[in-house]
Amino acid sequence: MSQLQKTQGATERIREILGHEVEDDREMGKMAVVGALRAEGMKFSYSSREDVEVLGGVDFKIDAGQRVAIVGPSGAGKSTLFSLLLGYYDTTGGELFFDGVKAADLPVATRRAAMAVVPQEVLLFGGTIFENIEYGRPGAAREEIEEAARKANAHDFISEFPEAYETKVGPRGVKMSGGQRQRIAIARAVLADPKILLLDEATSALDSESERLVQEALDGLMRGRTSLIIAHRLATVKSADRILVLKGGVICESGSHEELMGNDGTYRLLAETQLLT
Repeated sequence: MSQLQKTQGATERIREILGHEVEDDREMGKMAVVGALRAEGMKFSYSSREDVEVLGGVDFKIDAGQRVAIVGPSGAGKSTLFSLLLGYYDTTGGELFFDGVKAADLPVATRRAAMAVVPQEVLLFGGTIFENIEYGRPGAAREEIEEAARKANAHDFISEFPEAYETKVGPRGVKMSGGQRQRIAIARAVLADPKILLLDEATSALDSESERLVQEALDGLMRGRTSLIIAHRLATVKSADRILVLKGGVICESGSHEELMGNDGTYRLLAETQLLT
């Protein structure tokens, strides 16, 4: 069902893009986003299936700098929530606020400039490692890009390639491990220096050393930023300030790991059966 929703959403999105006006970013920068987020009765349905609500009235309040884990069964609406925050879709009901300002009143470019995404499946573009990291902030100096790579625990393995940062990657370039690709994506996000970080935690297994390096880099990246994590690992969930449990397009539970484990509800079932240790 989740894959069907994604396919349907992608098809619908292509139609929308083809008929969409070019986004105007001239107002970008007039408001600095701090990172507080709030949703009140937020709903979403694809225009091709308006009778089916993907999100059916979501409410939450996230303070600036807070680390929030989002968990839920497949198809609960976790990825859709990220798409709404990024402005890929407009809500079909309720309201979404950034620092108390309605999302609809903020230029999409302003919202996106305040956010960085570390996806579950990392895409490396055809080009050099340098260019892939630079995508986080086009025009950044080489020193800044190398510093971002160091913070992402990527500099050492990049330096081992004969051409270092000029190594070609992507479909026609060198093959990287999952952990290496993840650290390139983290370096991009470090360079972007966002107020809000959206992390879709990878489900694929890494060797213990890669896991340590990736987690260390992510911990540094999330420090001091509003961080929303679609979490698949129990350790990640436990380290969050708060957990939101999505089920059937609504938030059915909210609290800390200890609080939710005592509720004998959806979270406890997920923690005992689906979240990786």
